[in-house]
Amino acid sequence: MARPTRARIDLDALRHNFLVARELAGSARLVAVVKANGYGHGAVPVARALVGAADAFGVACVEEALELRESGISAPILLLEGVVTPDELALVDRHRLAMVVHQREQLEWVQAARPARPLACWLKLDSGMHRLGLTPEAFAAAYAQLAACPAVGDLVLMTHLARADEPQHPYTRQQLALCAEVWEGLAAPRSLVSSPGLIAWPAGIADWVRPGIMLYGASPLGDGHPSAARLRPVMTLESALIAVRDLGPGEAIGYGGRFVCARPTRVGVVAAGYADGYPRHARDGTPVAVAGRPTRLIGRVSMDMLTVDLTELPQAHIGDRVELWGGQVSANAVAAASDTIAYTLFTGVTGRVPLRYEPADGDAAEGRST
Repeated sequence: MARPTRARIDLDALRHNFLVARELAGSARLVAVVKANGYGHGAVPVARALVGAADAFGVACVEEALELRESGISAPILLLEGVVTPDELALVDRHRLAMVVHQREQLEWVQAARPARPLACWLKLDSGMHRLGLTPEAFAAAYAQLAACPAVGDLVLMTHLARADEPQHPYTRQQLALCAEVWEGLAAPRSLVSSPGLIAWPAGIADWVRPGIMLYGASPLGDGHPSAARLRPVMTLESALIAVRDLGPGEAIGYGGRFVCARPTRVGVVAAGYADGYPRHARDGTPVAVAGRPTRLIGRVSMDMLTVDLTELPQAHIGDRVELWGGQVSANAVAAASDTIAYTLFTGVTGRVPLRYEPADGDAAEGRST
């Protein structure tokens, strides 16, 4: 019998979340971000589920774009980090990719290119993230050069918000104001927001938006924000109990004896660990569900196993289903108990965990998208 750990991917929930993003976006066009293997959900199945709905797909690099093209995805694809070397421009041209231009070298490569068709370029302004993007002082000249370049067709202005997941912080307003100042008089579509901005900063919604984490059912503003109630979890990471034992007061559990039983304790062993992508640093008390009932993690997570408290679940037995995150156990709650974010949980699910797809029209499929 196969190891019971698996990730179920609900494509109905994905489509639902996309429609939430579409509603928030109004008339803006949507780049569905599927980088990092669709945030761990499988880039190809996710993209296929959104073909005809998304206006474009966003990936980090050429390799991710080619995976989509080779799977038959013909929709526009945006390289969010642009090209790494000038040689990649040939692939951009051949596969009809759009690309971000965020530094002087990329601009020079585009100007020197002789593509078969004009290149679609998204010119990125560093409005305060200080990661990628042209400075405000250099932006207007770069825009003029791209607008005059015969190798360039469609041109979009973009930026990225550093603190959009903090709705009360003034920094986002400063970034939006800087964009308005730098872009004044530039005749091109604009893109400022990803998931947190789309949810919390309607003033930043322009011609294009770039939803990512919200498509996969986790609110970037946390479970306490109203947006969380509108989104449906797409991934359910689950396993099963493979052992049950009773321990007395004073007995320690697992490596390092981090958890010491304060009372007679019924302990369940789950076939999942950090080698599957469950966070090793999850604290005692991290929520878990066994046979549909809530309980907690106790003891340090091991490579292949973790331990849960079954003291209040006397009917739990070997083989019972365990939900580690999903519809009953919030990925945001698990992330908070592990000093991380839901993004790292989803993208950290490892290759030995099969992904089981449950599309709306029946015929669930199982596999990995690499």
